[in-house]
Amino acid sequence: MKRGTTFTRIFVSILVLGIGLVASFGTYIYMTTQQSVLERVAISKQAFITQTKNSLEQKVKTIEYAFSTYSTTSSFRDVIKNPITEQDFEAYRSVNTQLNYIASMGLDGAKYTLISLVQNWEIASGKLSQLTADRREELMAAYMNSRPRGLFWQRTDSGLRFVYTLPSFSNKKEAIALADLSLAGLNRIMRTDDGAAIFILNGQGELLYENRALGLSEAQLTGLASAAEESGAARSGLVEFTAEEGKYASVVFARSDYNNWIYATPLEPAETTEALRTTRIGLIVMGLVISALIAVVAYFIAYYFANTIRRIQRRLPAVAPGPRSNEIDWIIGSIDAILDEKQGLEQMIESELPKLETQFALNLLRGRIAPEELGHQLHRFGYRPEPGCRYAVMLIQLDSYGGRDAADKDMLLLALSQLIAELVPPERRLIPIVLNDTTQATILMPGGESEDDVRRSLLDTAKAAVRRARDVLGVSVSVGFGSLYEDLALGSKEACEKGKQALHQRLNLGKESIIFYEDVSGVVSGPVVLHYPAQLENALFDAIRLGDEQGVSRALYPFLAEMMKSSKDSADFEMTLIRLVNNLIQLEQLLGIQVLLTPDNRTLFQRLLQIRNPEEIERILIEEAIQPMVRVMKEKTNRQFRSLSDQVAAIVREEYDRELSLELIADRLHYNPNYLSSIFRKEYGITFSEYLMNYRLDMAKKWLIETDLSVKDIAERLQYQNPQNFIRSFRKKENVTPGAYRKEQQSS
Repeated sequence: MKRGTTFTRIFVSILVLGIGLVASFGTYIYMTTQQSVLERVAISKQAFITQTKNSLEQKVKTIEYAFSTYSTTSSFRDVIKNPITEQDFEAYRSVNTQLNYIASMGLDGAKYTLISLVQNWEIASGKLSQLTADRREELMAAYMNSRPRGLFWQRTDSGLRFVYTLPSFSNKKEAIALADLSLAGLNRIMRTDDGAAIFILNGQGELLYENRALGLSEAQLTGLASAAEESGAARSGLVEFTAEEGKYASVVFARSDYNNWIYATPLEPAETTEALRTTRIGLIVMGLVISALIAVVAYFIAYYFANTIRRIQRRLPAVAPGPRSNEIDWIIGSIDAILDEKQGLEQMIESELPKLETQFALNLLRGRIAPEELGHQLHRFGYRPEPGCRYAVMLIQLDSYGGRDAADKDMLLLALSQLIAELVPPERRLIPIVLNDTTQATILMPGGESEDDVRRSLLDTAKAAVRRARDVLGVSVSVGFGSLYEDLALGSKEACEKGKQALHQRLNLGKESIIFYEDVSGVVSGPVVLHYPAQLENALFDAIRLGDEQGVSRALYPFLAEMMKSSKDSADFEMTLIRLVNNLIQLEQLLGIQVLLTPDNRTLFQRLLQIRNPEEIERILIEEAIQPMVRVMKEKTNRQFRSLSDQVAAIVREEYDRELSLELIADRLHYNPNYLSSIFRKEYGITFSEYLMNYRLDMAKKWLIETDLSVKDIAERLQYQNPQNFIRSFRKKENVTPGAYRKEQQSS
């Protein structure tokens, strides 16, 4: 099964971390164990070197004490000052006996020598010999002239030499006592089971003895001496060599209180390595086992988390770029894409929030908000109504457009919504909206404890709205209020309908009315007796029949004023409107035209009955009903007039050379001559007689040019009874006689 990068990353990370911790812990344990082993070995070495120190120190003390004691005896003084020869057997035997006694208390294999500087003799290893001058000078230079002390030890090729100049408490030295300790004897004392290396330094850091060549430098020896000097009362310790000057890194030492000698033995790596071998093997095995367990745990942890991430990946939409095998980066990319999309949606919702809020208010007024949704919606749009708050629906309709076109109505309603938003504080209202194409609506939350206070608050708000509409927008508006209610979800629609019913009464109350539903709901109407201005309607319809626009204007406005004046309430006015529209439809059917019954005007009844703006009603009647009918009738009349005039002109063009008069044509066309004359003059701009004469003279000019007919014949053919009348008429029009006209045309 293919693993993604998440599995690999988690597995490798846990494995590396776990193995690192195991290695660190194992290293710590190993270093701690190594230090413990080193301390244990050092303690063992410390005990050994102390024991060795004590053993050798006892021998050294014995030798020194023996010579010191012997040097204070009278026999020693006598012997030193007497010349001993081979014949002085008693003196020789006494000295030799004393030396043998000292040898018996000292180290095995040691050689003792007594030298008299007064008598220049030397007894060494039982042999007596006389000092030569060179030998004397050599002894003086080696042991007396350059030595501040009379008792000291020095290293020799064969071992360790004890030198004691006697007497010890006198500046004038008379003898020298020597004790040569052999390496073999020293090695026997210093021998260990494991053959450990041992070396001895004097107080100045000079090497006195070593059982094995260690190759220690003077700096290391000096450092060891300084460390021993600084150890103080401890008199023992461990020195770490930091410089790479020798083979050994650590040395255990013990400093003698007697002669300040330093006994030391190095800690060889093999001693700790062998002790740590088992620990090292155990740590390696434990590390491998724990690493294997960590690998198994890392595998299952990586598998668990990788599988979880894979499930998350499968649930995320494939919107992130890059390979899906890189799960974390892919998921982060997907989350970033989702967040970007969420941010875009939030920004879009934020930009659309006013629209949503408007739709919320509109749904309230239409009764489309369930009570259980109301609280969430109010909180969503930031409304915090007080407990027990009462609401009122305020509806505003335009009484006039302020000189603007009806097409600006929507803009004016939006402007009214903005005006109310500025006029009423946000905590006292919901968002103002445009309810329909005639009404602006706002749900108010008026303050006040009593009904009178609430009504006064609503009245003040309405007056301010009417005043602001007049001053800012230049329009007059009327305001209607429904009843107060407390259930915002269930009562808004009913209150809105009551507000509409209140506004129905503004036709009778006039412009800029403020109407409360309670004030008009209890009005009881009596018997319905309609007064319809039929006489004024007849004058209006006569003007419509003739297509007389001026006549229509003179008759229309008195008719509408009388119709509104005679309507006692909105129901009367609605019935009057229905009668007027019915009569207009009958008139257009009688006239054979189609204006009100077109598809665009089929909703004329509904529109007129819904509108409560007198100016808007007047505008619709004039612009959408009466004026279109007048224009159609005017156009129809003009077509009829043109047709009659064209018929008369056609008769003239066909029968110009016959006896012809308007009376004959009128009789033929069945029209009154005067009516026909007025129509012809209106269409052609000249009288019938002028048109007939002009056409006959045009034909005369044609005949004068194209034929050889005489002027008299032409006059007769054109129905002139007297040729002179023809000549006068021709000269009056062309400023020349017919004969002269012919000559001019022929010569040109």
